[in-house]
Amino acid sequence: MSIAEQHTNEELIGRADIDDLEAILSVTNTDRDEVISAVENNSETIFTWDYEKGRRAGLDKLYEKAKHSQWDGQKDLPWDTEVDQESVVMANAEMNGGMIDFDTAGTPFEKFGDKEWLEVGIQSQNWTLSQFLHGEQGALVCTAKIVETVPWIDAKYYASTQVMDEARHVEVFAKYLDEKLSGHYPVNAHLKLLLDDIIKDPRWDMTYLGMQIMVEGLALAAFGFIRQMTTEPLLKQLLRYVMSDEARHVAFGVLSLQEYYAELSDAEIFERQEFAFEAGVRMRDRFLQQEVWEHMGVPVKDAIELVMRTPTRQMFQMMLFSKIVPNAKKLGLLDRNDSWLRRRYEELGVIQFEDWVDTADEFDTFALNEADQRSA
Repeated sequence: MSIAEQHTNEELIGRADIDDLEAILSVTNTDRDEVISAVENNSETIFTWDYEKGRRAGLDKLYEKAKHSQWDGQKDLPWDTEVDQESVVMANAEMNGGMIDFDTAGTPFEKFGDKEWLEVGIQSQNWTLSQFLHGEQGALVCTAKIVETVPWIDAKYYASTQVMDEARHVEVFAKYLDEKLSGHYPVNAHLKLLLDDIIKDPRWDMTYLGMQIMVEGLALAAFGFIRQMTTEPLLKQLLRYVMSDEARHVAFGVLSLQEYYAELSDAEIFERQEFAFEAGVRMRDRFLQQEVWEHMGVPVKDAIELVMRTPTRQMFQMMLFSKIVPNAKKLGLLDRNDSWLRRRYEELGVIQFEDWVDTADEFDTFALNEADQRSA
């Protein structure tokens, strides 16, 4: 597809205005009560008979690192830690400047007291950890697909270690939700649509771009932000362990795609740029927590408009892109085709992250050290 034939915002994300809240909220999860969800996988399984290990030195280094960085989700985290969810919500609020930072007069929250705001905090915890859980299962499925579809043996070796990592992440998030918190939420509609698109696309590199760069890149940033904002020691340790894996996963995507994208035509790169924009918008939209406001019985659109204007929430929404943008730049996606993706990220208000360190250069800084392991 040429630049002249580019899709409109309506075709890419279903609306002309990326901030059209009514259009965002019109996307709903129609099978939220179903236990099983089937998605058609259109990819070919690729065998390679070239078994020369280490031809791609960066991927070989990641593989060797991953083999020695496995941890046990049952044994290496302090699961005997008592978690009083109400106390955690109040302690987090005290550390971060209070439950709310806007005037509730004349709003749907006008009659909310301490009890209602405490419930909002509890439900927000349940919702957030539920979405992380669902995203980790998406990563588990997508990485298994990468093992099947990538044509390089070094990439197959590394991806196989990531499958184990993702199984462990699903395990620990599910355990934390089941044993320490007070409820599950179904997968958010925007996250589910993105996961479905990643699975359906037959091109192996699009699985990398969607999962390793977009979903995992956003998760790495979100985990870091939430780890700073929580006072709960078990969750801090859990996120620290997961982040040590996630950094390798994002680096895996950068190292693999950097080589491959250097060989693609402008038209092929443009398809990847459009997908990176569409995925970024969907990832941003998934964090509006509309299901929490439904649970609280307040008008969802009014609640989101109020909460999303708060400084803490705006900062969180921007920080979600702090890993995605520099990695997109490293892959050459920002400025190919007359800087199309750069202009889209400017529209999203996240281009300021372009010169932050990319994950392929920083993944070692996330590795677990003796202090991390002693604290467990």
